[in-house]
Amino acid sequence: MASSQQPARPRRSEPVLITQAEPSLAEQHAARKKRYVITMGVRAVSLVLAAAFYQILWLAIIFAVLGTVLPWIAVVMANDRPPKKKLDAHRYVAPRPDHILDDPARQRRAIEGGGTVIDG
Repeated sequence: MASSQQPARPRRSEPVLITQAEPSLAEQHAARKKRYVITMGVRAVSLVLAAAFYQILWLAIIFAVLGTVLPWIAVVMANDRPPKKKLDAHRYVAPRPDHILDDPARQRRAIEGGGTVIDG
């Protein structure tokens, strides 16, 4: 009678290197938090600069708009995950008609050889 359980595999002493693995969820979360804090820091600086340059109206408006828009940008960036990697699937591609040989006899001659043999 065959058992439905398979024997346990022996464990390797060294970890397997996986170069195509995505960062862990904890690493992704930490990177998003860091990006959010940096963006909000830039926002705080831009609001302070808007107050500092109140006499130069066009510069104060630019910093004020930047300070107003950056929270929305920070939230969108914090909620975004890294893009998925494009998988390169090996799929069969039929040869294009311009690559198909017209004369099948020419292929046969190339395979068969037909050259002279020299004995030495």
